[in-house]
Amino acid sequence: MSVRLTLMASRLTPEVVTRVEQLFDVRYAEIAERRWLSHSEQPEWQPEYGECLRFDLDAGVFSCDESAGLRDKALSLATELGVDLVVEEPNPWRGRRQLVCFDMDSTLIQAEVIDELAREHGVYDEVAAVTASAMRGEIDFKESFRRRMATLGGLSEARLASIAEQLPLMPGVERLLATLRQRGYHTAIISGGFTYFARYLQDKLGFDEVHANELVISDGKVTGEVREPILDAMRKAQILTSIAQRKKLDMGQTVAVGDGANDLRMLAAAGMGVAFHAKPLVREQARQSISTLGLDALLYLLDE
Repeated sequence: MSVRLTLMASRLTPEVVTRVEQLFDVRYAEIAERRWLSHSEQPEWQPEYGECLRFDLDAGVFSCDESAGLRDKALSLATELGVDLVVEEPNPWRGRRQLVCFDMDSTLIQAEVIDELAREHGVYDEVAAVTASAMRGEIDFKESFRRRMATLGGLSEARLASIAEQLPLMPGVERLLATLRQRGYHTAIISGGFTYFARYLQDKLGFDEVHANELVISDGKVTGEVREPILDAMRKAQILTSIAQRKKLDMGQTVAVGDGANDLRMLAAAGMGVAFHAKPLVREQARQSISTLGLDALLYLLDE
């Protein structure tokens, strides 16, 4: 099979295409196929905005060092040009994947739900301070989650529906989920956020299943307590694996999409792990990334 490079951006100029082609000229790899996916006759697979050009490279001409180094070179060039350049190693399941799992906050929606709850409850600064401490490595995810939850004690349950309805969807997510359903993919939300909001998205967008942290409510108010087990990075990867096993799928048939460091284990476990509009550290560690287009650009990577 070929090594595949997928070039995406809101617009691909001839100059950008030339620069990318120079990355793997004939002295480096033979181009087996060059195809514009954004000019496809399958419009349901096309993001509303953006262009996509795919290169299949003859894997036989790559040494191990060249193959390993291509991704780093591609990521560097993509950053310089302001495009996405996704590298996929030869994979027998390419075009035949069946399970797609998503993080929720800042992946399916353009918000972090716990921040929105904190704003509503008037404790945003306290929550932000705990988040910053976690990002500095002073406390781990589970401890930061417990501390942030404690600040939300007393928040009225009546406000949750209003917050859910106002959460902005990520561009392209509705088109993406409609197409995945049409194509027979099994879809799941695996989130360190809350089941209340994950189920709201499930009802709205048609996910097959959701896995998230329970928002404990008593007498009409959020208690601030945490129900174990907390869904952290390791738990995310475990759930992805367990769904694949239950569906009798090879892990190569799975896809995971997320934006944060808490998603890296899940992205690594999946056959295709896509960092979506992620911070540089996550983009560098994930095998694939999308940063310039909407979430429906994932459809380009799922094409045969």
